[in-house]
Amino acid sequence: MSDGRAPYRVLVLCTGNSARSQIAEALLATRGAGRVQAASAGARPVARVNPYAVEVLAAHGITWEGRTPQHVDAFAGERFDLVVTVCDDARDACPYFPNARAQVHWGLPDPADASTPDDARRAFAATYEALAARVDALLALPLETLDADALRERAQAVHAVGSTT
Repeated sequence: MSDGRAPYRVLVLCTGNSARSQIAEALLATRGAGRVQAASAGARPVARVNPYAVEVLAAHGITWEGRTPQHVDAFAGERFDLVVTVCDDARDACPYFPNARAQVHWGLPDPADASTPDDARRAFAATYEALAARVDALLALPLETLDADALRERAQAVHAVGSTT
């Protein structure tokens, strides 16, 4: 960053680290490049990133092939400014991340639950759009100057942005 500050660190948690958390990480990494350092992990990571997540990211110019889901324990000793859970299972399995200034929940339906390829593409596109709106709203905040309470409050309020429910 040009002002000499370290990048703002955000960890996105989900259950399998194959869909929502990967999309959010990709959006944070690309739209917040130079300002945000993003990572994602799962409470029970699966073997590979969902191909529909890779496909929807590619449709928006983001290359995400070759990524591997990670377990949240891989980040146990690291410090994050913000931890965002994106599914209820992760919120239950990862209720508290001790090395975070703030933790919030942006629950979204699992697009991987779609039953047909066309439904999956629509679900992943909707998930991408919802997360893109939330990431943009988050990045519009003065993240570097918010105290922990204000960060938690304002980052949680971002959940309403792009919400379809």
